[in-house]
Amino acid sequence: MNNRKPESGNRNLKSKVMKIKAKDLKSIVRDKYNKIAEQPKLVNQSSCCGSTDCCSDVDYTIFSEDYTKLKGYAKDADLGLGCGVPTEFAQIKEGQTVLDLGSGAGNDAFVARAIVGEKGKVLGLDFADNMLAKARENAQKMGYSNVEFIKGDIETMPIEEDTVDVVISNCVLNLVPDKKMAFAGIHKVLKPEAHFSVSDVVILGDLPESIKNDAEMYAGCVSGAIQKEEYIGIIKETGFQNIEVQKEKQIDIPDEILLNYMDKDALEAFKNSGTGIYSITVFARK
Repeated sequence: MNNRKPESGNRNLKSKVMKIKAKDLKSIVRDKYNKIAEQPKLVNQSSCCGSTDCCSDVDYTIFSEDYTKLKGYAKDADLGLGCGVPTEFAQIKEGQTVLDLGSGAGNDAFVARAIVGEKGKVLGLDFADNMLAKARENAQKMGYSNVEFIKGDIETMPIEEDTVDVVISNCVLNLVPDKKMAFAGIHKVLKPEAHFSVSDVVILGDLPESIKNDAEMYAGCVSGAIQKEEYIGIIKETGFQNIEVQKEKQIDIPDEILLNYMDKDALEAFKNSGTGIYSITVFARK
């Protein structure tokens, strides 16, 4: 958890705010998660992202859930970066092919592999080289021959059409600038009548502009999140059916983090505004 306090004195809050251009979002996320990949989970939890060269006011593990009791859990693959446990609701069966979007160090992919077994296959897609290297190293240590980590962009994923039984993703699609393209890609790679279960962050209400426009809060999964209604609407627009929110919980961001983006009066107004940041796990069928 980030325990740093806001700077004293007359801090210019606007100096932290950076207007994010769509073309820059991917490089921001890629660079941040390449750095996080080289740090252990405890370091990520003990300070923003664990080192002075990438340090920010965002706790990247704030949404994470406990995986330690799940079959297939690999400690070295758990960087604490998710916002749910999509495999819990994904209805994965033995022998199936599962695609994990934004697979990171392999945490969800290895849990999925424990379910599909030796006869199944798990693909992990990520565009951060350091994450891919870490995931591949973890797979090798665990002796898995049916878990493959592929470099690629979720908006243009290099996966063959109609080849996947289940798509999962954990706190990643909110980081994709074009979410319609992302869900269209999911629809394309799934087999007929196959399905996805993804955990993600959505918003109810309006975030302050100082949060919306900050690059760190984007990479930290907050300002990249969209309205829940819009999120579900995109899933419908891309042709999915049987849409179901399988789990939903509100996320409380500590005041000490929010005070880096607004003053005390603005924080009080924000807390009384009814705006909520939620982790949801969503199911839908092709």
